[in-house]
This record gives sequence, structure tokens and C-alpha cells, in this order.
Amino acid sequence: MATRLALVSETTKPDSAPTAAPVAATTATAPAPDPSTSNAGSVPGGRQRLLVLDGHSMAFRAFYALPAENFATSSGQHTNAVHGFTSMLINLIKDQQPTHVAVAFDVSDDTTFRKAEYSEYKGGRNETPPEFRGQIDLIDQVMEAWGIKTIKMPGYEADDILATLAAQGDAAGMEVLLVSGDRDAFQLITDNVFVLYPKQGVSNIPRMDAAAIEEKYFVPPSRYSDLAALVGESADNLAGVPGVGPKTAAKWIKLYGGLEGILENLDSIGGKVGGALRENIDAVKRNRRLNQLLKDLELPVTLADLEEPRPNRQDVETLFDTLEFKTLRTRLFALYGDDTVGAAAETIDAPAFQVLEDAAAIEAFFAAGSGSRAAVAVQLVPGRIGDDAEALAIVRADAAAYISLPSLDAAAESVVAKWLQDPEEAKVLHEFKDALKALHHRGLGLEGVVDDTAISGYLIQPDRRSYELADLAQHHLRITLNTVAAPTGQLELELGDAPDGAAASALVQRAAVVHTLSKHFERELAERKAEALLTTLELPVARVLAQMELSGIGISTERLNEQLTDLAKVVDNAQEQAFAAIGHEVNLGSPKQLQTVLFEELGLPKTKKIKSGYTTDAASLKALLDKTGHEFLVQLMAHRESSKLAQMLETLKKSVAEDGRIHTTYAQNVAATGRISSNNPNLQNIPVRSEEGRRVRGIFVVSEGYECLLSADYSQIEMRIMAHLSGDEGLIQAYKDGEDLHRYVGSHIFNVAPEDVTSAMRSKVKAMSYGLAYGLTSFGLSKQLEISVDEARTLMKDYFDRFGAVRDYLRGVVEQARIDGFTSTIEGRRRYLPDLTSTDRQHREIAERIALNSPIQGSAADIIKRAMLGVAAELASQGLKSRMLLQVHDELVIEVATGERDAVEKLLAEQMGAAAQLTVPLDVQIGVGSSWYEAGH
Repeated sequence: MATRLALVSETTKPDSAPTAAPVAATTATAPAPDPSTSNAGSVPGGRQRLLVLDGHSMAFRAFYALPAENFATSSGQHTNAVHGFTSMLINLIKDQQPTHVAVAFDVSDDTTFRKAEYSEYKGGRNETPPEFRGQIDLIDQVMEAWGIKTIKMPGYEADDILATLAAQGDAAGMEVLLVSGDRDAFQLITDNVFVLYPKQGVSNIPRMDAAAIEEKYFVPPSRYSDLAALVGESADNLAGVPGVGPKTAAKWIKLYGGLEGILENLDSIGGKVGGALRENIDAVKRNRRLNQLLKDLELPVTLADLEEPRPNRQDVETLFDTLEFKTLRTRLFALYGDDTVGAAAETIDAPAFQVLEDAAAIEAFFAAGSGSRAAVAVQLVPGRIGDDAEALAIVRADAAAYISLPSLDAAAESVVAKWLQDPEEAKVLHEFKDALKALHHRGLGLEGVVDDTAISGYLIQPDRRSYELADLAQHHLRITLNTVAAPTGQLELELGDAPDGAAASALVQRAAVVHTLSKHFERELAERKAEALLTTLELPVARVLAQMELSGIGISTERLNEQLTDLAKVVDNAQEQAFAAIGHEVNLGSPKQLQTVLFEELGLPKTKKIKSGYTTDAASLKALLDKTGHEFLVQLMAHRESSKLAQMLETLKKSVAEDGRIHTTYAQNVAATGRISSNNPNLQNIPVRSEEGRRVRGIFVVSEGYECLLSADYSQIEMRIMAHLSGDEGLIQAYKDGEDLHRYVGSHIFNVAPEDVTSAMRSKVKAMSYGLAYGLTSFGLSKQLEISVDEARTLMKDYFDRFGAVRDYLRGVVEQARIDGFTSTIEGRRRYLPDLTSTDRQHREIAERIALNSPIQGSAADIIKRAMLGVAAELASQGLKSRMLLQVHDELVIEVATGERDAVEKLLAEQMGAAAQLTVPLDVQIGVGSSWYEAGH
């Protein structure tokens, strides 16, 4: 069992002096698992329970149960089969409480003895969907991290492994549960062996016993293979006797005692089906040989090897970060609690803490620790606009304190304010930006911040999915945080007040963990050469973002409501026109009904096959519309686009705060490339390709007392970075000369004068230029441009012939990353890519694509952050009242105070242009207007 970091609450009188030295707290062990919920269960009577899964069978079911398009990592790896399989297994272990677990996998159909005897065995199966590729290997990796044995036997199928384990478990007196979607497993059922056979997806998996088999197939499990030999099995491409179904086959089996008896009495079976049986007797015998499972394989594991697997937390954390699984991580660890490999924490002495209220005690506490690094945890309480700061926990190496902010008098608050705003007092926090905003609402500043563990943890591992303090503490320190809910109102600590005391202890514990974690990160930041990124870029940017979030941006509810009204009319009209195109009404939001209309009534070309029929996703319908131009599709797409915009506007409407502004929340540790993201609401996903989408920006307006909104956007920043990093002289000179890059490149590729480059030529070059930076293949380019693969290949060859330095850079960046294990941006931001040396081709290729685009995307992210710092500093130094409101990818939106437009335009152009020293100029395009829409035009 893991020990937990425990803190003892020691209350002191307001006038008592601070404790001179920390009081060592005892470490408390986690309570023993409740037998009623523990997964390490057994069958009533003390018997053990063996759970064995048919890996391929259940992985395919998981794949089709979850839509592939909804489950993919940011690198493009589909994960629906992995996610579904893992979720299913968590549920199975929770519900069935096995003592032993194993997963069996097929190796290859082509290598089995069944395939050797009958080449058409399983020959009717559809080709494996491309989205499924690589996911079996990922499931294998999940099982390894989970501690669950996976078994593969060349020449045999997973079913044979299930059969052998079932026989071994049965002989050992165990209850055996076989999880399989293959009906061949039914023959293995005995009084001790059961099959969990999925009825739908991977969530409804009832237990099949002998009675269930006999009720459904009219024979006992021991005779199921006889029945299948006669009836056939379409999944295995084994044809049965024509005209013979389960009832007829079962009647023969009961009459003659099984297949052997039937074969001995062939002449006694009359009628048309008797003749069919005699004509197909060789096929029946072959079916019986192929469908009977082997129970005596020499497995590479014993039953003892399968006992009580436990996840390795470190391995699970790393793998689930790559797979971008967050909820599954929580569910898996909750299943085992502290009983996981690597869960045991070091014994850490936690400081006792004082409750400080009066000015003298607080000042003495700060004076005793002057010059030493202190961790600060702020208790956040939701307010009308943003959180409020309710309490502080402060932990140093030698002492700890708790301060309830509402209980302070003016003198005490002044002491706290002075310390918080002292830049010479080094402070470390977790999620510094949130604390900064909350303290601002209470009129308190915060200076001297030297670390934010949520950010430093991100710089160390930019591909993690969670930077919650509990997750980082578990992953890096093997510490489990006590979870005590913070109160929602004013906190008044009194001696013996258990709930408040527990909440205060939890806040101090949080600060103590931040203190330890920050110290732990120092070495790792140094190893990655990321200290400067933290202190000179990310922490200052967090301060700028906090101010932007506090400012928010003005909204015209009148324009918002007008757009909603207009969109409602468009939606209704598109629906009417869609109905008119087919002559009847249909639910335009129902994929099933759309499939009927498109592929049965209208007979349009089929899209990609999915479990429920043929996909009706946006990309597929767009391709179908381009092929057919059918009016129903025109209106359906218009209906979808307008409905989507209406939903976006409704979300924005709900996000308007009491001050009439929208206050988005920015995050610096979501995108692995370093890009800032926006949420609650997301202001970075407002469409810009369509006029209707751009019009949404019209609801964001200048506030009273300000002159206008100003939008400043980098022009082709990623291509400029490409030119800089590759050092290609032609591209560099084109930018220096102020030429249209895509027209310039087009003229060289197509051997025409720049003025003769057509729009079509320019579009092809633009798509290819950006695509190359993202590892675009000739096949991908052909699909994007709707040209042949040969034409795309020629286009790329011509490009590289003209711009050889780009080719050399793209090749070199991947090879260097393979050597280093990471890529770097211009600022030195690293992204580690262990899959660059993977033996799995798909994983390796995904890592190579990331290696191509991370330096470019990451450098663009660093540059806009530097620009933000420069703009914010210059606004302050010039004493301007204008303020930065939004950051959207490569664009900044400024609200310009009356009379400051010229000064703001000048400083934006200067600061954004000087954000990085490249071999090409950084071009900044500036627009002005009363709304974001007008400023962007």
C-alpha cells in the first residue's frame, strides 16, 4: 500500500509567535480496500476466477462501437479500438473481480494450421479498415503497462489459447470467464467455464452458460462444434449443408448422439436435406476439423503468471499521455486505488502549520523566512466574474502557515499584500494565472513568482494530457494528495472544527506538494534547457493572459440576436428546400434516415462503410456533393453549417458575463507545440473561411470610452519560419523583396512569369508549401487538390528540384530528431518523440510528421508570445490606456483608447516585427474597425 503525504493541523492563538521549526508529521497509510468494492475478488466459496479475453475479437467490436473520427490523438493516431477495449476491461474487472487475467491475440490468419488446410478459411472477411491499423499494438502496450499478460501462439488462433486456458483453469478448480465475440467459444462452456458474449458493442456482455446455449441452439455446448460443422459459420467462410439450419442439425445430433453417429447413419437420413448432407459430407468433416478448438497448447505462461495483475503507474501515465486518455486513466487508477506498481510514495515529513491572523504574527512569519523560496496555494471561491481568493497556504522549507483572507484586519492585510507584491520574495505556485486573477479580485497583487508547476511540468512533458497537481505529484513524486473539498463560503477556523480544519490542512498540503514538486522540476528543467523558457517567456505570458482574461471583450447582444434570427431563417429555408428536393420530410440530423435518402432513394455513390451503414460525416458529404451536385446535398450542407453557427452563437450568448463582456480562459499547457488555447468559450474556433462564419466576429465590439478595435496578424509566419530554418536562398530573397511567396514559387515550378501564375496554380503551390511542413505525402496532396497521385508527385518533385534547401531541411530535421530524441523550436522548446525509433511503421511515421511540424508550429507559438510581451511592455512604458484583449493563433486584438490609434499601430508593428530575429522579415498586417469583423478586413 502507498503512504500518503499527511499534514497535521496545529492551530495557534493569534498572538503566538510562529513555530521556529517544522513539526515532523507522521505518515498515514491508506485504508485497506473495502472487500465489497475490491477488485481482487474470488468466486463464492473461495474459488479463484480466471478472465481471458479474445483480443482481436473484442478490439474489433470496440472499434465499431466507437466512431473512429471522434477518437484520435493530435498526431492523427486513431484510438477508438484502444479506448473501447480498455474501458470494457476496466468494467469487466470491476464487475467480475477476477483473480487471474489474460488476453489472447491472433498472430496471423495466414500462418495457422487451419489456413494451411483450407486456404479459403476466413476468406470472406472485409479488409481491415485503415483506422484500425496500429491499434492492436497499442492495446498490447496498454496491457503491458497494466501488468496483464498477452499471449500469442504462431500457427494457432486466440480461440485455441482460450480453449487451453479454459481447460487448465477448469482442471485447477477455477471459475473461467471467456470474453469473445466468436461463437466457436461456446463449445468450451462447462459447469465451470462460461462465455461472456457481447450482444451490442462492448458494453452489453451477458454471461452465456450451458442452459443459454441449449435454449438458443438446441444442443449442449459439448455438441456446438457438431452443430456448427453442419450449419456452417459465415464469419469463418465455412459453408454448411444447404437447407440445414440449427433446428434440423440439432434434431440429427440428438437422434444419432452427435456428428459421429450422423456419419455412421448417413443412409438413414432421407429427404432433400439428407441428400444435401451426403453431397457435402467432406465439407462437414472439414468444418468439424477446423472449428474444434485445441485445448492442449504449450503456452508460454502458467496460471500463476496471470494472477492479480497490477498497473505500473509510471508506464500507464506515459502511455496514456501519448494516447491522450484522461478519463480512462482516472478510472483505471480508481479501480486499484493505491494497489498499483510504483504507487508507493516516499515517506515525506510534512510541516505542521500555524493559523495566522494578526499583523504581528504574520510579519514575524515572513521575516523568519525572508529570502527563502515559498510555495503559495490560494483557495479559490467562485465569484460573479472569476474566482475570489479566500485563503492562502504558505510553505517554506522550515515552516508553514495558513491565512484566512476575509478574517484579516487592515493592518494584517497590508502585511500580506506587501509580501505578495515583493519581487524579491521568491514564490512558486501551481496555476499561477488563476491565483493572480483571484488575488486581483481582492485587490492584491502577486510578484516574485519564479515557478508555476503546471507550466514547468508542461515544459518537461509537453505531451501529457493532465497537469493537475494531483496527477503531477503522483507521476513525479509518487505522492497521493488527500482530496478534501474546499468550502464555498467564508472560512473561519476554530480549534476542533473538523471540516474547516480538514480543508485548511488540504490547502497547506497542496502548497507543500508544490514546494517539493518545484524543487524536483529544477533538475529536469535544467536537463532540457528550459529554464529560460519558463522564466522569460511562459511566466510573463501567464501574467499578460491573466490581464486579458480579466478585461474580456465587449459583446453586442443586439447583433448576436440578429444573427441568431437570420440563421434560424436560413436553417428553416434550407430544410424546406431539402424536403422539396426529395419530395418528403426527413430528420436532417438523423444519420440513419440520411443513409436511406442518399443511398437508397437517390441512389448516390456510397461513402465509407461504417458499422451503421455508410458515413454521412461532413467530409464525405462534401466529396459526394462535389461529385453529384445534388440539390438535396446542397441544402443539407447549408442546413448543417447554419445550425452549427447558431449553436456557436448560443454558446457565446450564454458566456456573456454580468459586465456585458466575454471572458475566455487561455491555457499555455494544452497544445504540445506551445500554442496558446482558448476555452470557456473557445474564441479560436470561430470560422474564417466562410462569410457567414466571419460575420460572427461582428458581435465582438469596441467598448464605450475606446476608439476602435485593432487586429494585428502575422502574414505567412509558418512559411517565413520554414524559409529561415531551411536557409533556402530563393525563398529568403522572395520575402526580402516583398514578393507574393506562392506566386513566386509557382512561377519557378511551372516555369512561367509571376504575373502568369493562375489562381489554380497559386492554390496548388500554397497547399503544397504548407503541407510539406506537416509531412504531407503525394497521396495526401492528391486528395487535397483533387488531382492524380502522379501529378502530385511531379508537383512535389519540381518543388524540391527548385528549392533543394527545403528538401534537405525536412530530411535533416527528422534525422536529427531521431538522434537527439526530440525537436527544438527557435527558442529551444523541446518535444520528445520516442516513437521515432519505433519498430511499428505507423507509429514511426506519425512521429516523423510531428518532428517535421513541431519546430515550425512551436516557433510560431514562441514568436507570438514574445510579441505579446513586447506589446504589453510598450503599452505600459508609454502609459497608454489601450489594452490587449484576444490572442487567436497568429493574431492579436487590441482595444484602442481614444486618441491612441497611431501610437498603438506603430508599437504593434515594431514589437511584433521584432519578436524574433529571422533571416526574413516578419510582416504584420493591421486592420481597424468598430468590431472584430471590421478590424479583420
